[in-house]
Amino acid sequence: MNYREITLREAIHFKNGKKRPTSEGNIPVYGGNGVLGYAGESNYEHCIIIGRVGAYCGSVYLEEGKCWVSDNAIAAVPSGDNDTKFFYYLLKGLHLNERHIGTSQPLLTQEILNKINCEVPSYPDQQRIAELLSSLDRKINVNRKLNDNLAGLLQTIYQERFSNDILAVNQGVLSDICSYSRDKVAVSELNVSTYFSTENMLSGKAGSTEATSLPTTSQTTACHKGDTLISNIRPYFKKIVYCEGNCGCSTDVLCFTPSQPRYSTYLFSTLYADKFFAFMVAGSKGTKMPRGDKQQIMTYPVVLPSEEELARFNTIASPLLEQIYSNRAENKRLSILRDTLLPKLMSGEIDVSAVQL
Repeated sequence: MNYREITLREAIHFKNGKKRPTSEGNIPVYGGNGVLGYAGESNYEHCIIIGRVGAYCGSVYLEEGKCWVSDNAIAAVPSGDNDTKFFYYLLKGLHLNERHIGTSQPLLTQEILNKINCEVPSYPDQQRIAELLSSLDRKINVNRKLNDNLAGLLQTIYQERFSNDILAVNQGVLSDICSYSRDKVAVSELNVSTYFSTENMLSGKAGSTEATSLPTTSQTTACHKGDTLISNIRPYFKKIVYCEGNCGCSTDVLCFTPSQPRYSTYLFSTLYADKFFAFMVAGSKGTKMPRGDKQQIMTYPVVLPSEEELARFNTIASPLLEQIYSNRAENKRLSILRDTLLPKLMSGEIDVSAVQL
């Protein structure tokens, strides 16, 4: 493939976004951290969005439909024979978050972006590279949507069988089916894939990403297969992870260990419910950085299922939970493959025509 050296000014038109409109609708409104909400009008269509200011400065998003780009972001529209998806991936690979000015309030400007040098292939090759990387992202998105449906099904089954704790024959509290882990693990035995903190657990019950670093202490809380982790900082973010194997977590994460292994899926389903997070938020302490009250959390009312009820639930629920985490593991592998291919395809080190997935 033949590449030509350019500045981004030659291929992309950058423009700051505008104040978020007050109208209501279904058009996504983008800020520096992605979709902020929805409005009834748009100022761009099929464009790239770049975080302009603050903690999410340099974040890159692609919107293929109509959208509103707010004043905390920059709209990027490729011009001429330049493919929008290709430049979305190119911008993601340029580590724009490292090019900002300012420290207390990071800022990325159009001037900085316009001066960035890069090499780009012909338009047909741009399309081929974009399609290859997009195929990986499409599979990742399919798995995410499938997991949303599976998680909803799992919660529906749980709610149908155990949600009415008032009418239940056997009633109890959370401490009847679990306890907080008191075990310790050497940090030297952990890695970025087996350590969980509030930073790498995702909001909205979306699982986790790899940790960016490990703690400097020699030991941390040990967690085991079947445990459930919940971030104890700002519990309204609903950060929850099911432990698929031995791992460790920070002191800002609560590790719930089932009293018996057969309670693992039931415990996770109990803690996954919005009703539990509402209970945890109601008892949290602090205003700026609220934390859950560990004693209050263990008083959460639960149904104590009979052995027969629990066995019937596990027969259906356990395979669903296993599939959810199998899909998440596949997404991690696909993300690693995409991120490995991206710089090599962009530089021409790998010829896109030689890659078959």
